[in-house]
Amino acid sequence: MDTEVTLTVREQKRLWVIMEVLADRWSARQGAAQLELSLRQMRRVLAAYRSDGPAGLVHGNRGRPSPRRIPAEMREQVLRLTSTSYPDFNDHHLSEVLAEEHGLCLSRSSLRRMRRQAGLASPRKRRAPRHRSWRERAPQPGMLLQLDGSQHDWLEGRGPQLCLIAAIDDATGEVPWALFRPEEDAAGYFLLLQHLSRTHGLPLAVYADRHTIFQSPKKASIAEQLAGKPPRSQFGRLVDELGIRLIPAYSPQAKGRVERLFGTLQDRLVKALRRAAAASLEDANQVLQHFLPRFNARFAVAPAQPESCYRPWPAGLQPDSVFCFKHERVVAKDNTISFNGHRLSIASPPSRRSYAHCRVEVRQQLDGQLLVCYQATPLARFKPLDPGPPPVGKFTPASPPPTAQPHTAKPLPRSKLPRRPYKPPPDHPWRKPFIVHATANKSRG
Repeated sequence: MDTEVTLTVREQKRLWVIMEVLADRWSARQGAAQLELSLRQMRRVLAAYRSDGPAGLVHGNRGRPSPRRIPAEMREQVLRLTSTSYPDFNDHHLSEVLAEEHGLCLSRSSLRRMRRQAGLASPRKRRAPRHRSWRERAPQPGMLLQLDGSQHDWLEGRGPQLCLIAAIDDATGEVPWALFRPEEDAAGYFLLLQHLSRTHGLPLAVYADRHTIFQSPKKASIAEQLAGKPPRSQFGRLVDELGIRLIPAYSPQAKGRVERLFGTLQDRLVKALRRAAAASLEDANQVLQHFLPRFNARFAVAPAQPESCYRPWPAGLQPDSVFCFKHERVVAKDNTISFNGHRLSIASPPSRRSYAHCRVEVRQQLDGQLLVCYQATPLARFKPLDPGPPPVGKFTPASPPPTAQPHTAKPLPRSKLPRRPYKPPPDHPWRKPFIVHATANKSRG
């Protein structure tokens, strides 16, 4: 019985060459050269055609199910989990979660093919990237860190809006540390560098945008102009004291590594927070610290040179004297300073009467306390009303300063009473018109 055989374009070409060889217009060697086959393989193809006709040119596995195909039960289980428990997981993330928690080991391409065949599109829409020149990675860890913050609905309405402040190593793609803050502020970056200095060391350079946290918007003062120094923000002053180079980025693409990091975290970390039912800042930071080791194990790469460039902490430098916000104040005549609308009194030591007209340094510690120093000597310490990392320049003392006792006003003596202005009478000479007669002037002339 004749059967219909569908030949591909390649098989049709092979059939045409075989017909030429069988018609003695080409030799078997010439046909093998046209089909890019060896002479022995060409003879096998001719034998298969003589035995089975055109069907002998079709691959033997056509129409047969693959022995390595995914079982139907596994396919149904994967599609059920995808549509019920993980509808917004992308293909990469879903393949990892299925392997870790359900024991379903599937490649990303197989999972993607299954989801597309079932009509489940990817939850993330991608646009074609614009062409930009790529910058090579830093060769060693600690040579360059990229810093940034991401304001996002990390808790998906279960709690307050948070900002994730993170650093990523340019050489390895590792996230050495990150933390959640109520907003992107200088205190968050101070805490980030403080933790890195304890666990890893001090990096050689940091790469950040031109936010006012990193670049001061103020104009240079006369003293700064005479010294030839630009105005520095609190973070700029911090990295200067620690010997860290601050590199400003002039476009988001310039620090694309940390921008892509937040794109990944807004997908994976949001789901980890959801599964842990995190609903507060403390819960989010706790989940984050358990999430980072697994994230680094998945995405970190080996550096070109394994030697670390992190520097140890400088000898003799106190961390509390660096990781703080520093302000200058001039002591008033009553031995007080003004800070954020509050008059703060400084106790005079036995060695001197007062610090009036002296320039003192006011340090806002990261625990919220206010420390007043004169020539690196602490003079006074004030506790805050709300402990914790403070905003720059904002402080409310725990106990309000003592106010002056009200006193009753004494009556002023008669000689010191305000005098009423003198009003001349109507017939006063000052009120009479001043008239010059022309005839009198002529007679005088």
